[in-house]
Amino acid sequence: MATHVKIIAVLYIMFGALASLGAFFSSLIFGVLGMFIGSQADQGAGVGAAMLGFVGITLMIVLLTIGALSIICGWGLWKLRPWARIMAIILGAIGLTKIPIGTAFGIYVLVIMFRKETEALFIR
Repeated sequence: MATHVKIIAVLYIMFGALASLGAFFSSLIFGVLGMFIGSQADQGAGVGAAMLGFVGITLMIVLLTIGALSIICGWGLWKLRPWARIMAIILGAIGLTKIPIGTAFGIYVLVIMFRKETEALFIR
């Protein structure tokens, strides 16, 4: 079971890094689109640019939060911290809604984390 926990830890760290990278690129893309829309002389261009900026910032915050939580969970699982098992169960359950990769990963996480052998690894 320790090998499965390490695999899940590495995958959480990788997914967290990808989410953080996605946060950077989404803010960049929405910023460029906002500048392009805002530079137009059309009526409402300023409102459109502001809305794109708001959506970009919101998406960036959400992705950074998900990325940070995933990286923290992966680190905790790697170090076999008791709180990390609970966090992995919560993130795995949330990940079930991310079809298809998140669903498969969430099922894998939940199956491994609910096993008695895995639970015994995290008892200190």
